[in-house]
Amino acid sequence: MNPPVAKVFLDTSVVLAIVLSPQGGARMLLRLGKIGVLHLLVGPQVLPECEAGVRRSARHPGRPGPPAGCGPGGGHRRGWPAVRPGGAAWLSYPPDALILAEALEARADGLVTHDVRHFLAIPPGALPLRLGTPGYLLQWLRQTLTGGVG
Repeated sequence: MNPPVAKVFLDTSVVLAIVLSPQGGARMLLRLGKIGVLHLLVGPQVLPECEAGVRRSARHPGRPGPPAGCGPGGGHRRGWPAVRPGGAAWLSYPPDALILAEALEARADGLVTHDVRHFLAIPPGALPLRLGTPGYLLQWLRQTLTGGVG
């Protein structure tokens, strides 16, 4: 088996999209992670935000509840050292700054978010990782795997 093409850090919006939507780019990232094309990372800041979001969504009729393994004590949790948001000085929203700091600490190749507008203050090329939506990552991955063809 080949090593993963990239280490990708998922923010809360993407984790929630994976849980709540059976289709779409976020769910495709999960599938690519399962088969080893991507190495998916989720940090400690994302976990409580995700749990709160799933709980809020689960209260609405017609929405699925939390999947097995989601919530307190569920799933695989890998502890990381406390991260200071020093590399995230461009962000005014502290949770986004922490998520960016976690992605940088994890040495991720990319940070995937549905909330790209929260990160617009970051100068282009200022980060050692790519930043974009699941669709952007899938487009980049397609170009990488096909050598830019297609």
